[in-house]
Amino acid sequence: MLHVTSESLISAANRGVSARSLAAGSSFVQSLNPAHSTLGSTLVALIPIVLLLILLPVMRMSAWRAVIIGAVVTIILAITVWDSPVGSTLGAWAIGAGTGIWSIDWITFWGVIIYNTLVRTGAFEDFRHWLVAQATRDIRVQTILLAWALGALLEGLVGFGYPWAVVAPILVGLGVVELDAIRVAALGNNAPVSFGALGAPIIALAAVTKVPLDELSASVGRIVAILALLPPWVLIILVTGRRGLRGAWPLAVVGSLSFIAGQLPASQFLGPYLPDIIGAVVCFGALLLLLRFWQPKETLGFGGVPVDPEEAGSGRMNGAAPFPGGDGGVAAGTRTQVTTRTSTRQAVRGLAPFGILIAVVVAATGPWSHLSSYNFVKPAVTAIGSLSHKPADVAWSFNPAVAGTWILVSWLIILVVLRVRPREIPGVFRLTFSQMWGALIVAPVIFGLATVFNYSGMASTMAHGFAAIGPTFLILAPIIGFIGVALSGSNTSTNALFGSFQYSVGGLLHMPSLLLPSLSSVGAEIGKPIAPQTTSVGVSTTKYVRREGQVIRHNLPWTLVMLGYLILIALLYRAVLPGAMQP
Repeated sequence: MLHVTSESLISAANRGVSARSLAAGSSFVQSLNPAHSTLGSTLVALIPIVLLLILLPVMRMSAWRAVIIGAVVTIILAITVWDSPVGSTLGAWAIGAGTGIWSIDWITFWGVIIYNTLVRTGAFEDFRHWLVAQATRDIRVQTILLAWALGALLEGLVGFGYPWAVVAPILVGLGVVELDAIRVAALGNNAPVSFGALGAPIIALAAVTKVPLDELSASVGRIVAILALLPPWVLIILVTGRRGLRGAWPLAVVGSLSFIAGQLPASQFLGPYLPDIIGAVVCFGALLLLLRFWQPKETLGFGGVPVDPEEAGSGRMNGAAPFPGGDGGVAAGTRTQVTTRTSTRQAVRGLAPFGILIAVVVAATGPWSHLSSYNFVKPAVTAIGSLSHKPADVAWSFNPAVAGTWILVSWLIILVVLRVRPREIPGVFRLTFSQMWGALIVAPVIFGLATVFNYSGMASTMAHGFAAIGPTFLILAPIIGFIGVALSGSNTSTNALFGSFQYSVGGLLHMPSLLLPSLSSVGAEIGKPIAPQTTSVGVSTTKYVRREGQVIRHNLPWTLVMLGYLILIALLYRAVLPGAMQP
């Protein structure tokens, strides 16, 4: 521990003096203003972020290559400009990489394994066909069930834009124009993104801010709960115009409130792993119950055109593969008849794996479980913060009993329940690696980059510069998340890059401590419909492959409406409910 006064720390930071000049062998002291100019230092700290924004959307470089280049540049800047010790800087990167592998890859990999197992065995197709058969001929009912509820279920399990790839072809087969079907799938997938891929974005945010995971899950969940009130209304307008709202408003009310009824308690009491999945399951149940007692008096097709209600349940669907490169579907562009005589047994077979996943993860990671407290190794490096003037550890706690391990356990149980033949399992692994190898590289590299960014003091320098904007930064916080994900394509990566920065700015501006990082995360989820990388995955089962620009332009106006709504939510929490954004 380094024993120096706050005045000496501030003076050393402002002169750009390293810890070695204060006390040999002591903790590294971050420099707040290495360029001797607040504007200049802030601009230099922005170099890694600007570089990523150039490499990804402008040069269209693959994400794993771009983040490797960004990590190298960040390390060089940390050592040469912020005078971060070489050994500790590389150690910080390694610690961040370990966090990315164990906290992100280990969760998302097994989540995709479960999904691909359902596809390989036909369980997902059984559930999908049953769900389509439950919908009436009315396109508004089909849209809320598929784009809203099914999209949330897939986002909670897999994420990465794949819900678009599943939902859009189904909507096309039900009569929606393809470009509009992609937009509906994208906007319907909006609210669930922060808790997508079994909570990966929130886990990333907690890792870089050092805020307890449950606290961030709760604060983001409160914002998402209000955000989720709007999308079902938007979806109905998109498929039938304003006319469609008059006779189907109960769909929007039940669709939004039932999702919130599952999502909000899960985010408050169970952490970030299951809010989307529980919200989607509750939403399915509420919508199907509603349809037993109420249906729109007038049956509308796409565009608000009346259709014959006697055709209910005989709709046709586009039989695109349910997952890019996956099995269990037929080639995009063909049409297959969907039988209305799907059994309850098929629905149970499709839903049972999600029930198993919920039961195992809740039992092992809920507040009653202490399994996560068993840590075997904890490598760490320490720095003296340029803003806090206190020691801050960068550490990775290796705990075998993390959520990813319990998702693996869930998968093993699912194999038994679905009676998966052993010879099918290698195909599931091959498919998953072919889909995910790039993402599996990105997570550790981007976390290593973010950890060096924070350890060296670059994040503090950037926060110090942006704090000069004052309280109006509240409006910029969600916009920064929105822009970050729109260009990087990943809510998880955006949280890793900007989470600590947003948290520090909030502290400097004396705002509720959880407000800005939470707004940034939700802003990132709203930007997903215009993210090039997400769009490229989402259109992979449509005719818009390599025409992502046209899709992004089509999605943009309503995405900006959602961003404006989020800014209003930000003002509500700052002015009326600040206590909800405190630990």
